[in-house]
Amino acid sequence: MWNPFSKKTTAKTASDDVAVNTPAKDDAVASAPKMGMLQAIAMKKMAKMSPKEREKMMQEAMRPENKDKILGVMKAMKATGQVTDEQIEQAKKMFGM
Repeated sequence: MWNPFSKKTTAKTASDDVAVNTPAKDDAVASAPKMGMLQAIAMKKMAKMSPKEREKMMQEAMRPENKDKILGVMKAMKATGQVTDEQIEQAKKMFGM
């Protein structure tokens, strides 16, 4: 049944000219399907922030007590196989740890 509120677009394949539903890629949230509602809201809010506000928020988040929590979460993610050693090292470099 056709849904007028659907956010999918139709694209034709070159091989058999059959319409295939593909999600619209212009929305940043659509590119991260496993994101929860609060994470999506936070991502949108971060995207709208000015660089100065974003820097202030990162300084707030990178307090010593929060760094310990972040490292603990990284270790747990490594133990469950969600991230690799390479990804953890890259995140540490990015956060300056």
